[in-house]
Amino acid sequence: MNGASEQSGYTIEVARVDDFDEIVRIDDEATALYAETGLELVLGASHPFSQAEQARWRRSAELGRLFFAVNGEEVRVGLAALDELDEAAYLDQLSVRRSAMRRGAGRFLLHHAIAWAENAGHSALWLTTYGHLPWNVPFYTREGFELVPESECGADVRHHLDDQRRWLPLPEQRVAMRRLLHR
Repeated sequence: MNGASEQSGYTIEVARVDDFDEIVRIDDEATALYAETGLELVLGASHPFSQAEQARWRRSAELGRLFFAVNGEEVRVGLAALDELDEAAYLDQLSVRRSAMRRGAGRFLLHHAIAWAENAGHSALWLTTYGHLPWNVPFYTREGFELVPESECGADVRHHLDDQRRWLPLPEQRVAMRRLLHR
């Protein structure tokens, strides 16, 4: 699954655990966009949510399922961390540097995540996100995802939602989405 996409100009690089500082920097830079909407996501490295999230990303890197999007200048401009929940694929994190936003890097990473999930034999790819932000749900909906009521989510996805709602601001805005995959 490594290689270039002629349309996007990006390539995929599999992240390693020793790339972790850059993984965090990319995510921190992407998260700054939320502040512009009044949504402050400043938990700090020692916060229990941050520690659990980063532990999941480390595990994804260890298992070879954390990917960078690399631009034509060989700069890592985004990342996608994948996991498996409820016997389905789960997009744990999709982050893009501010300089690469709205330039196809996020879509490129999402398409890679979908291909990874399909190649792994999963019937669906899940994610959780903020439903009220103008760029989240519309972006994922255009890519074939649908909002899923919490009552239809598996126990693991509900656990993630519960944890996010416990620690993150605007807990009522956290939603689950799913894209059914071709197997």
